[in-house]
Amino acid sequence: MAKIRITKQFTFETAHALYGYDGKCKNIHGHSYKLDVTVIGEPISDLQNAKCGMVIDFGDLKKIVKTEVVDKMDHAIILNKDTPHIELAETLKASGHNVVLVNYQPTSENMVIDFADKIQNKLSKDLKLHSLKLRETETAFAEWFASDN
Repeated sequence: MAKIRITKQFTFETAHALYGYDGKCKNIHGHSYKLDVTVIGEPISDLQNAKCGMVIDFGDLKKIVKTEVVDKMDHAIILNKDTPHIELAETLKASGHNVVLVNYQPTSENMVIDFADKIQNKLSKDLKLHSLKLRETETAFAEWFASDN
């Protein structure tokens, strides 16, 4: 049977700061991110399976991406745990803010790598994560392709 790619788009609001950056992005600021998740696989051919004809139920893909990415990142502040921003993070956490500490500079490029690992680990073995596209703005995005990695 043919391999088919399906894509679902997700949106979330996240703030971040790039420690050591030489421009405005060194300051805490936010984005309305859009994440396109594309998986590849063969449609289920078993007529007895309620999901016959699907590569993956869009609802099942939604559960994975929401759990692994969206619910953690939406309305959070992402900061690199290995920078002086850690003091700011502790202050924000103490004030009740949702702070996500990561072990990388929270650029779109590094975020999409992180998301790819998290999503692929939750997909069934018969599916493969094909690509991710993370839009930081309407005109700027980072892409990850399994074929490149």
